Amino acid sequence: MLFPSLRTTPDKTALSFGDRELSYADLAQVSGALAERLRGLPRVAVWATSSLETSVAVVAALAAGVSAVPLNPKLGERELAHILSDSEPALVLTEPGVDLPEGLSSVPRHDVEITGGVTDPLPEPDAEAPALIVYTSGTTGPPKGVVLPRRAIATTLDALEDAWQWSADDVLVHALPLFHVHGLILGILGPLRRGGSVRHLGKFSTDGIAAALTGDGTMMFGVPTMYHRIATEVADDPRLAEALRGARLLVSGSAALPVHDHQQITAATGQQVVERYGMSETLMNTSVRADGERKPGTVGVPLGGVELRLVDDAGAPIETSDGETVGEIQVRGPNLFTEYLNRPDATAEAFAEGWFRTGDMATRDGDGYIRIVGRKATDIIKSGGYKIGAGEIENALLEHPSVSEVAVTGEPDDDLGERIVAWVVPSGAQPTEQDLADHVARLLTPHKRPRVVHFLDSLPRNDMGKVMKRALSA
Repeated sequence: MLFPSLRTTPDKTALSFGDRELSYADLAQVSGALAERLRGLPRVAVWATSSLETSVAVVAALAAGVSAVPLNPKLGERELAHILSDSEPALVLTEPGVDLPEGLSSVPRHDVEITGGVTDPLPEPDAEAPALIVYTSGTTGPPKGVVLPRRAIATTLDALEDAWQWSADDVLVHALPLFHVHGLILGILGPLRRGGSVRHLGKFSTDGIAAALTGDGTMMFGVPTMYHRIATEVADDPRLAEALRGARLLVSGSAALPVHDHQQITAATGQQVVERYGMSETLMNTSVRADGERKPGTVGVPLGGVELRLVDDAGAPIETSDGETVGEIQVRGPNLFTEYLNRPDATAEAFAEGWFRTGDMATRDGDGYIRIVGRKATDIIKSGGYKIGAGEIENALLEHPSVSEVAVTGEPDDDLGERIVAWVVPSGAQPTEQDLADHVARLLTPHKRPRVVHFLDSLPRNDMGKVMKRALSA
């Protein structure tokens, strides 16, 4: 079973959203009644607001053996139309009272009610049965539907149980959206599989985090934009510092957490944030272990059951573990997706001899720790004969006292091939381009200094806090 605690811990709180909560017994009854309604349908969409209803809808679909398509409530018209055409859901499950966009008018609506009677559990679907279809962000074309089987969800969550010493005693605090792997699979389904509890804040705030972790919260999941807020406030907020100090585990994901933010949080709290690395197609691949060495800027070691290798531009495995040689991450294991929905061409292209080609570039040190240096398409800059990772330069620039946020990209250069471009949100007085170039040349090497600097009021980010570098380049 994906969630044995639905039968074994009836009185324990499973889900809490603000002042609304469900025990495991309540969740079993409510999701069970909805599962009976969904049984036999080919596929359903879930209008994924941050709510009890979204959580119940997904648990019910899983119980019914019906694949669910989480929909980001901020989807634009074109993306929504593409996803609906591609996935063809029989229903859209939604929180009552929510206004749905016109683009969903052709799909029958079913409001999720937090009511239900005692029902007999439905037969457990096969491990390879599709569970969720999560759509990619569509940075290189229309979003692709990643078909995730039940096997991948169970495998990833059980590997994280081992890596993070995750138990039924843990109470997870988070404020992540529920249309994505991080917020939904890890943040909602993870605690339910462990028999623990979730405290969802609805909306992120440092006050909310402090209150929840001062209460019964033991773990926090967040993205770098959240931890950046914490890093800038924690030194001057004793209540926040004390709450974080008492947490068992702080986990960051969905993008790299700058080393400078790591250092500020550790200096104020003594806590070292754990980073992990995953994708929609692979769920979780690596993590810093709860009982292992914390190396800020790394995403740890491969999780149990995950095979990982780095390959060079020709696809040959890189055998060295010197912490310097950059290669593309390829993975294989039971955590992987089944296919891209309706896209056999894209599915075939994503694999090389059974290994999934992530497109993420990284180094590996002598202890096996992986350090992501960027995306192959946007974060590897080939300048003057060197292969340079944007992430290394970003971390260096963030150490400058006048830099609040930064993104680094490359642009064509007749002499160098590509030149390094920094997009900087200043902190206080605006530094000069030469000052920033000299700062990087001093910390790293001269060929890694930015040749062009653009100053911005903010960086374009998606809902998970990732900087949208293609928008910068445009």
